[in-house]
Amino acid sequence: MKVTVDAVVFSYHENELKVLLIKRAFEPFLDMFALAGGFLLDDESAEDGVLRKLKEETNVELDYLEQLYTFTDVERDPRERIISITYYGLIDPVKHDLVSNIHAKEVKWFPAYGVNYIPLAFDHKNIYDYALERLRNKLQYEPIGFELLSQHFTMNELWSLYNAILGRELDIRNFSRKILSYGLLNESTFKQEGGVGRPSKMYEFNKEKYDELKKTGLNFEL
Repeated sequence: MKVTVDAVVFSYHENELKVLLIKRAFEPFLDMFALAGGFLLDDESAEDGVLRKLKEETNVELDYLEQLYTFTDVERDPRERIISITYYGLIDPVKHDLVSNIHAKEVKWFPAYGVNYIPLAFDHKNIYDYALERLRNKLQYEPIGFELLSQHFTMNELWSLYNAILGRELDIRNFSRKILSYGLLNESTFKQEGGVGRPSKMYEFNKEKYDELKKTGLNFEL
């Protein structure tokens, strides 16, 4: 029996939640898209292994990483009995240029809700579904955004991020009132220019409060 590590990496850009996939360069599942990952070395932890494989196969370094689940189905890999320790991560894609290595013919971002129409290798669709559900549920008790948005953003951009993760539209007035009540945001000195009329107010995350709420939790009814 061998152990692999696999990562579901989410980003938010072009007003969409996206997921990072590689096109496999070898059998099994040659030319099919898959999650980044690979075999764990004897002298490394699972977290070190998944970070190594992400860097090797895609060139990304994550802003946030969390262990997801261990997938152990006996026939999940046609080669032999292989279990996968999986993770999901969040990243601002503008910070990194995607670069593939010999294990991947291609590396690219896909719209998260378009993955249902892409055949994925192994049981990676199950892993992806599990990660997306974890991310959605996490919005209820932990702030998300610091890892996915630029430093300065409008309330509408934060609201659009939450809509993209949930796959549905929230009431923006209730959302704004709720998010501001936690003291998560500081008003930025920057203003959004280029639109019609008055420039939009911009915000930045209060890092100390953000980190506190990630530890203690919140009750964010969406």
